[in-house]
Amino acid sequence: MAVGGAQFEKRSIEVVPGHERHGSPINQFTLWFGANMQITAVVDGALAVVFGADAMWAIIGLLIGNVLGGAVMALHSAQGPHLGLPQMISSRAQFGVLGAALPLVLVVVMYLGFAATGTVLSGQAINKILHVDAKPVGIIIFGVLTFVVAAFGYRWIHKLGRLATVLGFIGFAYLTFRVFHEHSAHTLFGSPHFDGAPFLLAIALGAGWQLTFGPYVADYSRYLPRNTTIASTFWATLGGSVIGSMWSMTLGALIASIPKSTFLDNQVGFVGDLAGGGAVAFVIYIVIVVGKLTVNTLNAYGGSMTLLTTTTAFTRNATVRPRTRIAFVFGFLACSIVVALAGSANFLDNFKNFVLLLLTVFIPWSAINLVDYYLVSKERVDVPALYDETGRYGRFNVCGLTTYVIGVVVQIPFLSQSLYTGPIAKAIDGADVSWIVGLVITAAVYYPWARATSRPPEQSILPPDLQQLEEELV
Repeated sequence: MAVGGAQFEKRSIEVVPGHERHGSPINQFTLWFGANMQITAVVDGALAVVFGADAMWAIIGLLIGNVLGGAVMALHSAQGPHLGLPQMISSRAQFGVLGAALPLVLVVVMYLGFAATGTVLSGQAINKILHVDAKPVGIIIFGVLTFVVAAFGYRWIHKLGRLATVLGFIGFAYLTFRVFHEHSAHTLFGSPHFDGAPFLLAIALGAGWQLTFGPYVADYSRYLPRNTTIASTFWATLGGSVIGSMWSMTLGALIASIPKSTFLDNQVGFVGDLAGGGAVAFVIYIVIVVGKLTVNTLNAYGGSMTLLTTTTAFTRNATVRPRTRIAFVFGFLACSIVVALAGSANFLDNFKNFVLLLLTVFIPWSAINLVDYYLVSKERVDVPALYDETGRYGRFNVCGLTTYVIGVVVQIPFLSQSLYTGPIAKAIDGADVSWIVGLVITAAVYYPWARATSRPPEQSILPPDLQQLEEELV
């Protein structure tokens, strides 16, 4: 399916055959670096300072969280070349063909939330470029741009990632220079003092940022050649994502540390003023739009894949036409635009609570998926069974689903959010360590149970037609 010579991606939820594989791990670096050089990551870094940490300890905490969360996220990415599947299709091996719908619904909510919050900030930048005040104008234009790239699919997304890498590097280098040119290091860092609760919040913000990429990261590595090593995919993804996010978050922490900073009142406008206004600010607004467009396209593409994974579990389809995928992309983005138009007020508080809430529901999913793939199944997957509820993985996997619920519930006493603070969190001055508890307990419960009950194949099994094609090509 093509328009004006541009080819729409034809694959969706099915495995990508070997003869269609292309690219190298460096594509993962540029995609994730570009996707993290963006304004929402700047806001995330600023939150660590806004809620109590000084700049130095905020940056250290964000770094620890990004590295820990990034390592988990990159392990998900490393599954892509071997399986050739979207991330959430492969999770049917842990939860069952129908049972996987439970975390899938929450994944869709995550994508929708990030798409909406990103659209709010991008809409501000577009309005600055066009010199208009009506908020819906920028939001709708940004939604249309996202739809175009996500509709064409995988290749366009990676091209956009390379563009975002170049523009992001130049734009953020200039902004970093401006911060230190306008304000001394002593002003920004002052007299650092350690406070445990804000420091742990900074770690949670960094980890949460990275972990929320986990449910779709393999969607963008699944076209890599099957002989791509786990290590090369892991390090390329980890490097791009952590370096990009830490640069953005460090900039945010520094900006929030500027005396009498008005960043909280007008994030995009403040960055434009920091750039010096005029033509330079115009360029920075372009950088903001391209960076947000990259990650918002990931949200839209991943959101549509997740919706397709959910619906096809019940319709029993193993393939989806390109026009159907595009329709799902459109529907998802339409919903995100509505949310963005309705929810632009109190953006920072809502975003902080949203990220921390996501940690609660995605840490158990991530722990189950990784423990099963690397330690229990040991990278052996029966691909046809992922589409057959009467097959090896069944309709519902009691072990995976029960462990998932346990992993969510055990975090409740450790939660520290505006809507609810658990008793243990109160006892440690409001520090939120729920994500650590959820990761450890979920893995500890799932591993022995899955080892005793799972039936992984002796080696990975492809669909018969693809298996024959692979053998002919060899």
